[in-house]
Amino acid sequence: MAEPQALTDRRILKIAIPIVLANLSVPILGAVDTGVVGQMGEAAPIGAVGLGAIILASIYWIFGFLRMGTTGLVAQATGAGDLAESGAILTRGVMIGLAAGIVMVAGQVGITWAAFRIAPASPEVEALARDYLSIRIWGAPATIALYAVNGWLIATERTRGVLVLQLWMNGLNIALDLWFVLGLGWGVQGVAVATLIAEVTALGLGLWLCRAAFSGAQWRDWARVFDRVRLKRMWVVNSDIMMRTIALQAAMTGFLFVSAGFGDVELAANQVLWQFLMITAFALDGFAFAAEALVGQAVGARSVGLMRRASLRASVWALGVALAMALGFWVAGPWVIDLMAVDEGVRAAARAYLPFVVVLSVLGLACYMLDGIFIGATGTREMRNTVILAVAIYALAIWVFVPIYGNMALWGALILLNVLRGLFLGVLYPRLERRVEAA
Repeated sequence: MAEPQALTDRRILKIAIPIVLANLSVPILGAVDTGVVGQMGEAAPIGAVGLGAIILASIYWIFGFLRMGTTGLVAQATGAGDLAESGAILTRGVMIGLAAGIVMVAGQVGITWAAFRIAPASPEVEALARDYLSIRIWGAPATIALYAVNGWLIATERTRGVLVLQLWMNGLNIALDLWFVLGLGWGVQGVAVATLIAEVTALGLGLWLCRAAFSGAQWRDWARVFDRVRLKRMWVVNSDIMMRTIALQAAMTGFLFVSAGFGDVELAANQVLWQFLMITAFALDGFAFAAEALVGQAVGARSVGLMRRASLRASVWALGVALAMALGFWVAGPWVIDLMAVDEGVRAAARAYLPFVVVLSVLGLACYMLDGIFIGATGTREMRNTVILAVAIYALAIWVFVPIYGNMALWGALILLNVLRGLFLGVLYPRLERRVEAA
């Protein structure tokens, strides 16, 4: 068994800060994609790129289980000093990602048909979006496999590698966007080709960053890679997280769909405030990921004390960040709203609901951090069950109270969802410690 490293604040920040920086680069790419096609002087290309990107992002988000499951399993193998299993898990994860991506490529006609049945668009936008999807879909194997790569890097505390990957992928994408669209005039297809190249080359770079996993023969120890017991455990962990992710995605999508029923002004206000929540998620992800890695290693080392200290210290840092962001939203939020929206009605509505975002920035902390803790400890069954229960209560609250109290009830339901997720996992946390003690 590996000798555990000292748990210090510096170690936590070394894991968390690169993740936060990597996350911050994501919205920049979206803004550049929109800005580049916007130079074409037509509305349809902007809508097509946005719609196509959302369709793929919604599908890829479901495969986030591969990142989380890989992190938990590799962290535990690392904590136990089982480097052979760490490399084998990466091989399994990359193979699953490639296989899933190939299935997406093979089923692209059905995916496109279903997407436009759910989210119909004008004939011009749909035609351009189909062109975009027909190119980008070929990057699915690389994109999904990258989840496993990122999971391995996080679990082994190589989060600078995650930052390098994001900077490479987004930086190359932006450079190629400018060349293909503005220089060569390829339009929407140029944006898609740029993203495809960035995704495929990022997988190559990611595998190189994981070269420590390939330093021996463990990554191609096929008897270990395809061991039935280990495969079954990986399947259970990943399928639990996938169901949990689908339930959460349904809740988030439901929030936006219900918002649309309030009219254009309140829908726009909710969209503006949603960006505040995304900023909170990007910031807190860094500390949740740190908890995943450190708790997982503690579980692998069979150390309940280390697991508890890792959970608390990462959460204390996250609390400080959450409080700072809540204060920032309260003080600067109205000014940011005015920058993001010109319409006075949208501005007024967004300011009216801003307190909900401020409160959610703090009250949502527990569910973020406990998610990370449970992922590290591979307590995925508890995650699945508590999210499904919380989403069911959230949906009931929307059904009962939104017809009476409108958008205020919708925001209240979102707060309730996050509070319940944290509360349910908090109640079950002692079970994780008992499991480690009994192992």
